[in-house]
Amino acid sequence: MPTLADVGRLAGVSRGTVSNVFNHPDLVRSDLRQRVQAAARQLGYDGPDPRGRVLRDGKFNAIGLIPPGAYAIADMIRSPYLRELVLGVALACDEAGATLSLVNGTDETRTSTIREALVDGFILGHSADIELIASLRRRRLPFVILESDAGPDVNSIRIDGRSGALAAIRHLAALGHRRFAILSIRRTSGSPIVHLPGNSPRAISAGFQLDQERLFGFAQGLAEFGLDIDNVPIIETTPGDPSAGEVVFDQVPQATAILTMSDWQAITVLDEARRRNIKVPEHVSVVGFDGTAESSRTTPPLTTVAQDIVRKGRLAAMMVFANAPPSQVIIPVELLVRGSTTRPRG
Repeated sequence: MPTLADVGRLAGVSRGTVSNVFNHPDLVRSDLRQRVQAAARQLGYDGPDPRGRVLRDGKFNAIGLIPPGAYAIADMIRSPYLRELVLGVALACDEAGATLSLVNGTDETRTSTIREALVDGFILGHSADIELIASLRRRRLPFVILESDAGPDVNSIRIDGRSGALAAIRHLAALGHRRFAILSIRRTSGSPIVHLPGNSPRAISAGFQLDQERLFGFAQGLAEFGLDIDNVPIIETTPGDPSAGEVVFDQVPQATAILTMSDWQAITVLDEARRRNIKVPEHVSVVGFDGTAESSRTTPPLTTVAQDIVRKGRLAAMMVFANAPPSQVIIPVELLVRGSTTRPRG
C-alpha cells in the first residue's frame, strides 16, 4: 500500500507537506496541493489511515446507542418511537461531524460491546443493566441514561410519565369510562403476559422505572374516580407484538377503554379492531403514548400522551459530546386528544 512518504517522493515534497495537504490543506500553496494530489492519484493513495489518527488522538468521533430493552437493530428501525429517537441522535451527530453506532439490545454480548466499542460515549435506553454502567465507568466514557433517574452523578433525560398517565386516565374517566384495560410494555422478548384481577402476584415482571411511574399515574387517576388499579387487567406486550390487540380483545372484551404505554402498541390495537369490525372510538376508546408522527396518521387519529422524541435524542447526543458535569433533564408531556376516544356506549 502506498504511504505518505511514497507520495512525497513522487511529488518532490516532504512527508509533512503531504500530511498537511490531506489534514490541513489551507496551510499548503495551491500549486503544491495540486502536485501532491496528482501524485496521490497516480499511486492510488486515498489519504492517511484513520486508525493512526485514532491512536494519536484517542478519539473515534462516534457515539453508541443501546435501545430501552430487548430490541434488535431491525426493531429500532420498525419502532415509530425508536425511529424518531435515532433521528434526534443522528441530527446531533451530523452537526458534530460524528458517526452513530446502534447496539443490538437482544445480544447477550452487549456488555462486551460496551467494553470494546470504538466510540467516545454512549446513550443507554435504560439503567436496569448495572453492568453496562460499571463498564462505561471503567472506560471513563461519558454516557446518558434515558427514562431513569440514576442519581445526581449521572446524566439522564426522562419524561414525566406519571403525569402523562394521569392525564390519560382523567380524560377517559371524564368521558364516562369505568371499564379499562392497560397494555404495559414487556422489556424482554416473549409472548404477552396477562395479569387479570385476582391473579397473584400482580407485579409487572419486566417493567422499567418509566413503566412503573406510568402505572402509578394510572393508579392515581383511577383512585380519583373511586377505582382500584388492582381490578384493572394489565397485559405486558413488546410494543410491536402483532398479537397485542388480539390478546386484549380476547382477554378483556368488556373494556370500553384501552390504555397503552406506546403508540406502537396502540396501533396494533387499532389494526386488530379493524380486523374484527370493532369501531374505534364508538365501541372502544384507545389511548397511545409517545406522540409519534405515525399516531396522527392512523384511522382514526390516535389520542396520545405526546413528548418531543427527536429533541430528546438530539439532547442526549449533545450531552455525550459535551462531556460536561452531570445534569438531569425532565421533558414534559402533553395529552393530544384526537379521534380515537369518545364517550362509552350506553
